[in-house]
Amino acid sequence: MSITAPLSGFIMRSTSSFPRFPWCHFAAIGLSGLLTLLAVPGAQAAEGKLLLTGGVSTIDGAAGGGLTPWAVTGTYATAGQWGASAYVTRVATQDYGLSVAGVALGFNDRIEFSLAAQDFDTRDNLAALGLAGLHLKQSIAGLKVRLCGDAVLDSDRWQPQVALGVLHKRADAGALAPTLTGALGAHESGTEVYLSATKLLLAQGLLVNLTLRSTQANQGGLLGFGGAQAEGARLHAEGSVAFLVNRHLALGAEIRTKPDNLNQSALGAGALKEDTWTDAFVAWAPNKAVSLTLAWVDLGHIVPALQPRRQTGAYLSAQIAH
Repeated sequence: MSITAPLSGFIMRSTSSFPRFPWCHFAAIGLSGLLTLLAVPGAQAAEGKLLLTGGVSTIDGAAGGGLTPWAVTGTYATAGQWGASAYVTRVATQDYGLSVAGVALGFNDRIEFSLAAQDFDTRDNLAALGLAGLHLKQSIAGLKVRLCGDAVLDSDRWQPQVALGVLHKRADAGALAPTLTGALGAHESGTEVYLSATKLLLAQGLLVNLTLRSTQANQGGLLGFGGAQAEGARLHAEGSVAFLVNRHLALGAEIRTKPDNLNQSALGAGALKEDTWTDAFVAWAPNKAVSLTLAWVDLGHIVPALQPRRQTGAYLSAQIAH
């Protein structure tokens, strides 16, 4: 049985749950159609890469770890091939919840296009502002191009695989938007540019990634971009390391540094302070069609003026690919 039929249905169900981002749903329809074409005998669908060497889907939609993009292109497409994937992710901390759904399309092991929709549940943490149950939403469109190197073929050489990526983000803060764009001086949309270098030491079963991201996103973009006291986009470093236990299983950790644009704001010093994000993960791929990622995440403080606890918890992501 072809994987394309269930994958198409998965894409439609995942993206239709985000009614505020109709473009994501419409794009999913087009991607589902492409998957149908890939199912036609003779179509050059993805099948060439080794398991887990294409990474998994990040919360921003690009291929990599859970928090940070890698230089690899998503899906298992190699030279002359198309590939597609879809995923859903859930992050649950003591006081907040994040749901993400997304799709990605890869071609020729060189180009990756991705779409993601995020829904951040603030639960009752903003009740003091009269915003109990507020959901912060964000849509993300991404493009990544491999510039040089091949993570697998160059695994016995010093040269890493290098890719340049762009993420355009648009936040929907609901009833909080007037405060974000008014007193706090943030913008509703922003564009991030990143450069990633990924080195796979296949003989040692080790993958190392370094990413430099130019960004002014607040809490990844969920609280807008920049601020009245911000100085524009700056470079922030991100890193990942993964150990390939065997061809089906990988263990690793990530770190993602972020701007702190709203630390000094109209709400007072430290009221909206941000911290570095980290995780420790295990990724399992029984075959090329399915992968599961489980992680422990530390998101630091989120709006500490209203919820002073550091936010740690669980991350679970499921991805299917063709």
